[in-house]
Amino acid sequence: MPQDSGFTQILFLYVPIGLIFYFLVIRPQRQQQKKTKEMLANLKKNDEVVTTSGIHGTVAIVKDKTVVVRVDEGCRIEFDRESIASVKSNEVKPEIVK
Repeated sequence: MPQDSGFTQILFLYVPIGLIFYFLVIRPQRQQQKKTKEMLANLKKNDEVVTTSGIHGTVAIVKDKTVVVRVDEGCRIEFDRESIASVKSNEVKPEIVK
């Protein structure tokens, strides 16, 4: 039976390490991927966006797999949806009064 105790010791060591790894690495990554997928699905005309290459602009046309971003007057660039890094919030943030 001494072999069983060695196996259980290893099991008690690796199971908590696996759980810690799951909750600190895998789960947050999945949540971030879900938020990004939701953001890309909810893109609409006139959203202010930032691309992965750092280009700021306003969504002009939303297609199935691409988005046309208006960068300046008369300048439009077509990007893959996955190239949109973030959507700027149009909400007005209240100032903190001290």
